[in-house]
Amino acid sequence: MRSSPTGCQKLIEIDDERRLRGFYDKRMAQEVAGDSLGDEFKGYVFRISGGNDKQGFPMKQGVLLPHRVRLLLSKGHSCYRPRRTGERKRKSVRGCIVQSDLAVMNLVVVKQGEQDIPGLTDTTVPKRLGPKRANNIRKFFNLSKEDDVRQYVIRRTIQPANPNKKPYTKAPKIQRLVTPVTLRRQRIKKLAKAKRHERRTEAEAEYKQLLAKRVKEAKDRKIERRRTSSMQKSSSA
Repeated sequence: MRSSPTGCQKLIEIDDERRLRGFYDKRMAQEVAGDSLGDEFKGYVFRISGGNDKQGFPMKQGVLLPHRVRLLLSKGHSCYRPRRTGERKRKSVRGCIVQSDLAVMNLVVVKQGEQDIPGLTDTTVPKRLGPKRANNIRKFFNLSKEDDVRQYVIRRTIQPANPNKKPYTKAPKIQRLVTPVTLRRQRIKKLAKAKRHERRTEAEAEYKQLLAKRVKEAKDRKIERRRTSSMQKSSSA
């Protein structure tokens, strides 16, 4: 079982099959009330997130069968990691419908019940790493756009292996942070783009003018040749 708000996980072994009948014929990603598991789970709602059968084959979302099948899997499919580019492989996977042949079933707490589950909902595991993107930091601390995001980065303390050295802190590099430097770079890029467009327009106008001049010169030469040839014919006659 996993509880997202607390960040805790717990393994609970249930041998009585009658307590698990409420999960039979349910599919992955379905939400199931946990009352059938016992009084300590009264009021809880769980979401089935996966599981393994007794031979260790994982459940695959979208395979609407309660048993194991062999599928041709490629890059992008779950339950398979290609070792070479373009590789495909036929692998055994378990269907996404819950039945009695499962050895492990993964559940996520969607709604908390009346009582706390020891080791799952009564304790909170602190986050090791905080948000890294600027907008996510603002959302995490409910900041406005005027607040300086750099003052709210979550730092973690590192204890060196050598006991004689002092502990130090590390912080992630903030991504998508808008600073005066980035704004200046954007202005420079925009100005360079406008200059390129202006140069291209001028070059195009100059080329069209030169082309028109060359066409006119060729036309004049053609007329001149015709006039000369006609004068020569008349003089010879």
